[in-house]
Amino acid sequence: MGNIMKYKGYWAQIQYSDEDECFCGHIEGLREDIISFEGESVKELKKDFKDAIESYLKTCRELKKEPEKQCKGSLNVRLGTDLHNKAKMKSIEKNISINELIKKAVAAYLKTN
Repeated sequence: MGNIMKYKGYWAQIQYSDEDECFCGHIEGLREDIISFEGESVKELKKDFKDAIESYLKTCRELKKEPEKQCKGSLNVRLGTDLHNKAKMKSIEKNISINELIKKAVAAYLKTN
């Protein structure tokens, strides 16, 4: 299981810095904004994580700016020619778009893993 913390729809992977002797993380997937946090204990790390997100959301409200989302809901996937052809043929067979086919495949994969 990965070391992921979640709060208010944001998530971050946690790492340990042996050099600094602390846990640290940053919110993944933001293009414009940087949100990082750290703590010498799990309790400190959780507090700094939540405080960093609260501060970010407060700043966005003050600036009347929409907070960034980590995932936009669209992505480019490189399947390779053979897999792309098979997926396209299956989408035609099922009478759905290739996008819908891939969405269903990812959803099914996540249910089983």
